[in-house]
Amino acid sequence: MYDEDQLVPLSALQHWLYCPRQCALIHLEQAWTENKFTAEGRVLHQNAHEGADETKAGVRITRGMPVASLTYGLTGQCDVVEFHADGQVWPVEYKRGKPKAHRADEVQLCAQAMCLEEMLNIRVPCGALFYGEKRRRTEVKFDDELRELVKTTASEVRAHFAEGRTPLAEYNERRCDACSLIDECQPHAMRFKKGAAAWFSNSLKTQLP
Repeated sequence: MYDEDQLVPLSALQHWLYCPRQCALIHLEQAWTENKFTAEGRVLHQNAHEGADETKAGVRITRGMPVASLTYGLTGQCDVVEFHADGQVWPVEYKRGKPKAHRADEVQLCAQAMCLEEMLNIRVPCGALFYGEKRRRTEVKFDDELRELVKTTASEVRAHFAEGRTPLAEYNERRCDACSLIDECQPHAMRFKKGAAAWFSNSLKTQLP
């Protein structure tokens, strides 16, 4: 069991798996800059959160539901939680863009489910990711592999936060060029420093007898 001051934000799991340095900049250094992509994501989340709870076709829809787990040391908020007539409970997370090759979004959603299970004393086998670009849901099954990835990621994030250290930048074109924190992160500068250090080291070696 974890104390409240040890709880890791659900969003930090997603940030960590996308980029550990981005995670530290946001959650340790409190850095944030908005770009087109983050603005689209913010609006999508606002639309999901706004409005009163409602019931449609026998499904009770709860918006912006706070969740937490002292067992796994997690805290955060679900965009939408659906309570179905047959007893099933589905967390639904809204994301801009489209499904991704990595599992960062799935881990964030599964962590929500694990919080719901602890809070409601139920089993949550599935949930859904709604991607704004595709305008449709992607079902996610919370199998043992994904649940273990949630626990492992939460432990890594918690340990890193305890150290209070921001990882060094490593430039990756697909990841970095779309990041709103690229100016704060300066991955190009770090790549230049590494290249300069390597050049200097090689120069010394060639000059040695």
